[in-house]
Amino acid sequence: QVQLVESGGGLVQSGGSLRLSCATSGSILRINAMAWHRQAPGKEREFVALITSGGNLNYADSVRGRFTISRDNAKNTVYLQMNSLKPEDTAVYYCKVVATMSTTSLYWGQGTQVTVSS
Repeated sequence: QVQLVESGGGLVQSGGSLRLSCATSGSILRINAMAWHRQAPGKEREFVALITSGGNLNYADSVRGRFTISRDNAKNTVYLQMNSLKPEDTAVYYCKVVATMSTTSLYWGQGTQVTVSS
């Protein structure tokens, strides 16, 4: 079984920064894509950023230029550096990992709250 543990959320003022981390553990043969999604109150969960095993990046238009996704393959950890935060970035942020053990499956973290005050 794969475990994902997220950290780094909190309360920050508009214009501030936060760095989220998602550490993955378990009997993993290979981690493929790693991503962040978020869900604001009353809204559906939405894509934020993705990094593939080859280092290809993709961002939602709403965060491009402000957020940076990165990964440490030695630690099986993905990060999300969030700068110039806006109140509309307030949401629960979820880590998502596509990992291969005996089969390839998708795993979600438990979520970490990010609140941006105006």
